[in-house]
Order: sequence, then C-alpha cells, then structure tokens
Amino acid sequence: MGVNVSVVAVDAGNSKTDVALIGEDGTVLSTARGGGFQPPYVGVEAALDVLAGALDEALAALPGTVGSVDSVGHVSACLANADLPVEEAELAEALEARGWGTSVQVCNDTFAILRAGVDEPRGVAVVCGAGINCVGMVPDGRTARFPAIGRISGDWGGGAGLAEEALWFAARAEDGRGEPTELARVLPGHFGLDSMYALIEALHRGTIPLTRRHELTPVLFATAVAGDPVAGALVERLAQEVVAMASVALTRLGLLEEEAPVLLGGSVLAARHPQLNDRIAELLAARAPKAVVRVVSEPPVLGAALLGLDVTGAAPEVHRRLRAQYA
Repeated sequence: MGVNVSVVAVDAGNSKTDVALIGEDGTVLSTARGGGFQPPYVGVEAALDVLAGALDEALAALPGTVGSVDSVGHVSACLANADLPVEEAELAEALEARGWGTSVQVCNDTFAILRAGVDEPRGVAVVCGAGINCVGMVPDGRTARFPAIGRISGDWGGGAGLAEEALWFAARAEDGRGEPTELARVLPGHFGLDSMYALIEALHRGTIPLTRRHELTPVLFATAVAGDPVAGALVERLAQEVVAMASVALTRLGLLEEEAPVLLGGSVLAARHPQLNDRIAELLAARAPKAVVRVVSEPPVLGAALLGLDVTGAAPEVHRRLRAQYA
C-alpha cells in the first residue's frame, strides 16, 4: 500500500527552500532543502524548478519509491517575493500548472513565520531580516499586510536598510556634513580600512562586494550599545517602525485591545539585541497593553505545514502531532 501525502509544505526564501511532506495524521513523512526562490531575477518557471528539485528529493526520501505515493493533496507554499496578492495569484496559477497536488495555496513567506509561532491562526508577526515586513491573521480568514517592497511602499528598516543608514551617517560625519559618530571609525574598521573614504571607494569599485554590507548591521548595534547617539537613534527608529507596523496590523484585525501574540522574526529581531527588542516591548506595551511579544524560534516550514492543515480541515490533534515533531 502506498503513501498518502496530505500536505506538501513549502517555505521558500531568497536563500533557501524547505519542503516537508505531511501525512494525514500530522506525521512528517520526509523533508528536503533546496536553493533560494528568486523569480524576479530568474523568472517564475526557473524559480519553480528550484522548488521542484526540493520536492523531488522529498518524494524520493519517502518509504519505498516515488511510485509508491498513492496521492498528494494540498500544496501550501509560503514564498519570498510573493509580496502582493496579485503575485500570490500568479504564482498559485503557475504551481497549479505543475500538477503537484490537488489544490494549491500561495502566500507570502512572512505568514509561515506567523503561523509557526501560534497555536491558532491569530496574531501578528513582524519580520526584520534583509528587509522588513509585517502580517496578521485571525481564524475567520481575515488578514492584515503591507506591500513591503521597499521605500516606495513606505518601508524603513531591515538589515540592508540599517547598513545603508549607518553608512550615510558615517560618511557625513567624516567629511563634515553631519554630526560626529563612532560609526565613521568602526564601519571601515570592520573591513580593516582606516577611513570612510576608503570604504566608500571599496564598495563603489567592488573591492568589497555590496552584498557584504549586511555585516555592518551587528556593528551598528554594538556601537549603539557603547553609547553612540547616532547609532542609538537608528536602533530607536527601528523599534518605532516595528511597533508602528504591529500596531496597525492589530488595529486592522480588531486585536489592539485584546490579548494577542506579536511575534518577532528574521535575523535582526531573532538576534535578540536587548536595546532593540526590549524597546519594542516597551513601546508596544503603550500602544497595545495586552499584546504578548515573543521571538519566533520555530522553523517557518512548520508554519507552511500548519497553514496547509488549516485548509484541509485537519483535527486539532493532527496539528498538535505535527507541532510536537518540531519542538
């Protein structure tokens, strides 16, 4: 007798893709990891090919052979770069054409982080990694979200944004256009350079790849902790941005005055910088006194799987069995 896969859970970020095949009783049947999901750069079909490689690996890891799979049910795909509902719909259509399951649901990967951290689909998550995003959901299906595609959609923050802001202030401090800050010394010092001019030249000419700018975010936090007012102001602004997004999402869902989880995820928030996370908790307590703030530690692919079980109408014990395997 073959295997019945109830949910194909996909969490696809810019740098990696996780796939988990879930049985009807909530058992994790197999898992696989693949490359990043980047349709803006490689095109939709090439990006889906990356998902297909991870799915094939997960299917091959099932007991027996791929031919022993009796059925594959719902595909729950939480995808980076699915920032707008229209993009989710386009990607869902492309996934349906692949015929991987009997039904498909696509949502932004931030929803996977939120669902991984809550026992029911209710709450808000703010994710601050390379960029910044916030989503919320309630059991009746309503959601709150932002476009989260950069400055044109009103965003400020994220690791990349913080690094650029730190460089801006440091450059102006060195040449006299701005106020003094230790960032002018420690940012080039991180790369073994003696001046911001040298760092600017290295970044501009490619001696130091622009992709390495993310290394400066921890330097910014350390400088803020040491008491530098410019660095401290950037950390304060990020805390305010996180609280602004969370408060708006809570308000849209009618949760501002209720006890509701506010989950923090992404590399910047998961690093648990006390100056940032403690300030977020303090500011949010003033806006939403009943909010319960927590850093998400559960893997996002669990959230994708739970979202799939929500769609299939799985019993509570199935959800609990699945979650227990990721404890």
